[in-house]
Amino acid sequence: MSGYTPLTRDDLAADGVGSSALERLLGTGEVVRLRPGVYLRPERDSAPKPEEWIIARAQALAMVSRERPLFSHLTAAALHGLPVHGPPSPKVHVIVEPRRPGAATGVVRHRGEVPLDQIVERHGLRCTSLDRTLADIARTTAFETAVCALDAGLRLVAAPALGTHLPHAEEEQRERIREISSRSAHGRARALRSIAFADGRAQLPGESISRIRLRELGFAPPDLQVAIPGPSGRDYYVDFGLSDVCAWGEFDGETKYRDDALRSGLTLDQVLLREKQREDWIRGRTQRPLARWQWSHLRTADALGRRLSAFGIRPL
Repeated sequence: MSGYTPLTRDDLAADGVGSSALERLLGTGEVVRLRPGVYLRPERDSAPKPEEWIIARAQALAMVSRERPLFSHLTAAALHGLPVHGPPSPKVHVIVEPRRPGAATGVVRHRGEVPLDQIVERHGLRCTSLDRTLADIARTTAFETAVCALDAGLRLVAAPALGTHLPHAEEEQRERIREISSRSAHGRARALRSIAFADGRAQLPGESISRIRLRELGFAPPDLQVAIPGPSGRDYYVDFGLSDVCAWGEFDGETKYRDDALRSGLTLDQVLLREKQREDWIRGRTQRPLARWQWSHLRTADALGRRLSAFGIRPL
């Protein structure tokens, strides 16, 4: 057995892994203990993503629980397919009834009542609904973590495809999230700040953090996913239109270069050539500078500011 499915000792034994072999595999990292008696055997060629670790830990808790847990907050975010940006944590989040006693190892318990219409099932596990999850995250997590999740959650409703934006649907969802978060006295102001800043047009967590850094630097709110007519009749989309300084910006993640599926069968050299041709066209057609940046430039606002200054792009 392998992959991202949690395994019991019996599962491992059926696969020929006895006690001595298990201890050896735990030592080499080929098997990871998720909870006492529950393990994960990651694929050798691809380590689980942070969100996949979260889901695996939630599945492990469900396997040993007498009652089906109700997963919430960042754990529910991963179950909904949202990014969980921030320091990794081995703990899973659940909501339990206020009077329920006790605690569990590796579990963050949030006490409260959850209406039935805010409970759904994902990956075979019970969790809070998308809107409830986003409201809880907005109330309880750091601004950057919340914005990454909110951007992705709004995108599911308001920007289902590149070049498509449904502002009315986005505002309706934003209001639902705001209304749910306002029912709690804890973190209300924090939630309102994150919800107001979120934008469903952002495509990746790197774009979400970029928007935060651009605001910290003093740029006006950028236009997102700006369409520019290309030479073949198809539009090119630029991540950020910095209209106040007549420039373009793009977050340049490594996934599109390393992921075979995203390269659409092209070699790395072909992808790089295509990107260069695209960038040359955008600069030539618009007569605006275009700056690219990576995660290393997003550690602080100053780091991004230095990167932009190298292209002659500075806030007014």
